[in-house]
Formats: sequence, structure tokens, C-alpha cells
Amino acid sequence: QVQLVESGGGSVQAGGSLRLSCVASGYTYSSNCMGWFRQAAGKEREGVAVIYTGGGERTAYGDSVKDRFTISQDKAKNTVYLEMNSLKPEDTATYYCAAVAPLGGSWCPVGRILADFANRGQGTQVTVSL
Repeated sequence: QVQLVESGGGSVQAGGSLRLSCVASGYTYSSNCMGWFRQAAGKEREGVAVIYTGGGERTAYGDSVKDRFTISQDKAKNTVYLEMNSLKPEDTATYYCAAVAPLGGSWCPVGRILADFANRGQGTQVTVSL
């Protein structure tokens, strides 16, 4: 059974930083798309960042977080991280970890993790205040 367990959410002031973690278990970690999407109250889900867990460390980001957020992984721990810097109030949302097979063998566009059939965790709340 696939399990994705997020941690690291919390409250922070604008301009601050947080680091989210997602530990995966129950499936073959390698050669998948893993990443984060978020959903704010009353808004659509938004792809935040994704990484291909096979070779090459290929990543993709949503436009609103580029140059502020960084996704990385520790393959030995089956863990993906999201380093969030220069946080803004509009980053406030529940952040979900997701895992899904790539397109074409290894392509992980940021929208891929929004697929309805993607495995996802329970979510962790991030609140950014002024």
C-alpha cells in the first residue's frame, strides 16, 4: 500500500522559510514523479514542484514559486523535500505530497502530480502572515 507522509508545515511570517518533507513507502520509489501541490481555501489545486526520482534530478516548478522554492530528494531515505524561502501570504495553503508515474518514461511536468490517479498524502498546513 502506497503511503506518503508529509511533515514540516507550520506558521511563519512573510519573508520566512519552511522545509517540508515527504516520506514514501509501499512502492518502488525510483523512476516516478514525486512532488507537491497545494490548495488554498476556495481555490483550485496548484502544482508547486516535482522531481523525477530516477536519474538526472530533473525538476519542474510552478510559475508562482520559481526562484523561491527548491525540491530535492534523498533516495536512500525515499524522501522528498520542499525548501520554501521568501514566503508570501499567498503561499498559505494545505500542501500535499504526491507520487505518480511519469509521462513517456521519465517526463515529469509540474501538472503531472495533479492527476486524479496520483497517490497523495494527507497534507500539511502552511500559513504565512504579514
